[in-house]
Amino acid sequence: MTPVPQSDEHGYPYTTEWYNSLKASLGEAGCRQLGFYPVPRDFLLSVVIPIFNESKTVENLIDQVKAVPLRKELVLVDDGSTDGTREILKRLETQAQADADPQNQIRVIFHEVNQGKGAAVRTGFLEAQGDVMLIQDADLEYDPSEYPRLLQPIIEGKADVVYGSRFLGDQPHRVLYYWHFLGNKFLTTLSNCFTNLNLTDMETCYKLFKKEVIKEIAPGLCQNRFGIEPELTAKVARRQCRIFEMSISYDGRTYDQGKKIGWRDGVKALWCIVRYGLKD
Repeated sequence: MTPVPQSDEHGYPYTTEWYNSLKASLGEAGCRQLGFYPVPRDFLLSVVIPIFNESKTVENLIDQVKAVPLRKELVLVDDGSTDGTREILKRLETQAQADADPQNQIRVIFHEVNQGKGAAVRTGFLEAQGDVMLIQDADLEYDPSEYPRLLQPIIEGKADVVYGSRFLGDQPHRVLYYWHFLGNKFLTTLSNCFTNLNLTDMETCYKLFKKEVIKEIAPGLCQNRFGIEPELTAKVARRQCRIFEMSISYDGRTYDQGKKIGWRDGVKALWCIVRYGLKD
């Protein structure tokens, strides 16, 4: 059963009343250090979740997303799964309609054939309606409880885009695959050369966008697989969006556990960095 966020002696998390109560006891500086801030009452976060053959993890992941104490729209895009994932999503959608949870709207979209992560992300962005939209993989490598911290620069009007970096700060990070790490650093560095950004993790899943930013970009997205990462990065850089980067935790999985990205995707990423670094 999904844990339901409960109000405490300070109120419901991230409301103005909750924040003012904490500020009275901790002070504004204390709240800022702890990542406490108010979220507008009418704010809606769209969580775009591309899914392909994730029957072992998808229900757990959705429960974790629903437990985040923010009003959310979960846009679940099944990209032609064949392992029973589609049946799980249909059941969850029916259950959500019956529950009518005001904190968690669930929409499920099905691709009839597998097209790739980029295609699923593009479909999700075009369908989503939230004030801020983020990408969440369905494999439990990234922790949804970090949404509020990642959202803060956008909510406070400082950022248009936020990237969650696996290589910045002191968040827990599972130790895996040295050559993947080296490849990621190389691709990020090359991307930075074309975009003039100083990102530490261009290939991260956690990318958050203000609605007006991604709604302008999404119709023109071309990459259907993991090339979506450098394509998105080049396009927000070209538009001179205010981009923040924040540390995140990372519990990477192995190929035996279902990791899908391979060396061919790295080669394609190289091409995409050059292609979109030169022109939209």
